[in-house]
Amino acid sequence: MTKLKNIKVVVSDLDGTLLNTAHRISDYTKTIFQELHNQGYLLVVATGRHHLDAMAIIEKLEVPVYLVSSNGARVHSPEKEELFAFNLDSDVVKVALNVEIDPEITVVLFKENVWQTNKWNERLNSFQEELKYRPELVDYKNLEDFGAIKIFFSCQDHEKLVKLKDAILENSSEHLHHAFSLPTCLEFMDKSIDKAVAIETVLEREGFTLGEAVAFGDGFNDVQMLSAAGKGLIMGNAPAILKEELPDLEVIKTNAEDGVAKYIASKILNKELASS
Repeated sequence: MTKLKNIKVVVSDLDGTLLNTAHRISDYTKTIFQELHNQGYLLVVATGRHHLDAMAIIEKLEVPVYLVSSNGARVHSPEKEELFAFNLDSDVVKVALNVEIDPEITVVLFKENVWQTNKWNERLNSFQEELKYRPELVDYKNLEDFGAIKIFFSCQDHEKLVKLKDAILENSSEHLHHAFSLPTCLEFMDKSIDKAVAIETVLEREGFTLGEAVAFGDGFNDVQMLSAAGKGLIMGNAPAILKEELPDLEVIKTNAEDGVAKYIASKILNKELASS
């Protein structure tokens, strides 16, 4: 068993990565992260989720964690101090939404304290164990303020999201970049925003570099941070196309198998794992 060297920072995505298939942190994962903290590692969670939603989750780790949320549009300290914030201009969002959107697609604007959506979506609601970040039904035709942290679309038909992505970028590519956090989830952020840039602001504050970080992820919104980290690791449950895009990165166990915690235990904490 070889211990991973020169790693001072552990960065993890949430959904499909640190969280299990029930969107929760397992007791085993909690124990491993508490040991990381006790041994002096800097901990960062980098997620597409809104900060209010994500904070309720990472509190369960019961250790100090920096939070990068909304794919890099917000950064909070372990004390919940806002260190960085960026919003999309209302006019930019309005132009992006001024395209034909299939009625099967759920549209969401991430606001500071609510998420404005065109329809009630039980699948999206299930991602929150506790409703810390509440939905608000709106008619976008009557909305005046389109300013948002990010734009989010959800649909079970991936091809419909691909078609929508192309339509939006045709008019908004100079302002926006996109990511599929899941094949069913399409997100748009300002072109200057991504997880890797936000993580770097945290590490500069603490005197570290991305080269001293191990990063775990499973989605296309993780590509930059996985590529920039000293050691990037792809979850076994990640889409095959992501694994193909990053062929030099190691693929580990799935989120259902506590893949992040087991990798940390073996390669960073140097623990023997029980055979599975």
